[in-house]
Amino acid sequence: MAEAARMAPQQAGPIWILAHEQTAGHGRRGRAWVQPSGNFSASYLFRPRMEPARAALYSFVAALALDKALGQICGPQAQLAIKWPNDVLLNGGKVSGILLETIGQGPEAWLCIGIGVNLAQAPEAGLVEAGAVAPVSVAQALGYAPTPDEFLAYLAPAFDRFATDYQTYGFAPIRTAWLARAARIGQPIRARTGTQSHDGIFETIDESGAMILNRPEGRLAISAADIFF
Repeated sequence: MAEAARMAPQQAGPIWILAHEQTAGHGRRGRAWVQPSGNFSASYLFRPRMEPARAALYSFVAALALDKALGQICGPQAQLAIKWPNDVLLNGGKVSGILLETIGQGPEAWLCIGIGVNLAQAPEAGLVEAGAVAPVSVAQALGYAPTPDEFLAYLAPAFDRFATDYQTYGFAPIRTAWLARAARIGQPIRARTGTQSHDGIFETIDESGAMILNRPEGRLAISAADIFF
């Protein structure tokens, strides 16, 4: 993503940037993102040319693309699901994550979508936050892993497909497809927003991508949180 920010002023159109090695990976809220050898780290850099709230919904596009690519590689035996807002789970463990960053301002601003996938190795469980979903790798599920270049050959066309749907028809079909792949719909979860925690039933996501949490005291829309279950 740092390389994408450096390259953006000289770019004319969308580009995938694939890193075979990272020395300063990061995730949401500045958390460290570890990339063992053989894992996938890439960023997609493009100009969405839409208001920031709509551009942020590309996180759901990316999650669907990841789910699709992993399904093609892992086959029907793999249990895949998307954890709100945009982690993909494989056999109950976290196999990938997504991070969005904006470069510049106004209608010509760039959006950088960073994607990390545990292909060959999963980070040690002790490196993740207490109570978080344990990391897993594709290699653990299949006994082998594709190379990062091979994985990108599945991910890029999947992203193009869902991005075209979003650009053509809006968020409604993306929301429907995402809900069909969502983890823990109709089940209890805990949403941690800064210093507050909210327990309830994960009911749905609304038209803005916010999670709707059904609690005894009423429904609550949450636009950003860490989710535990």
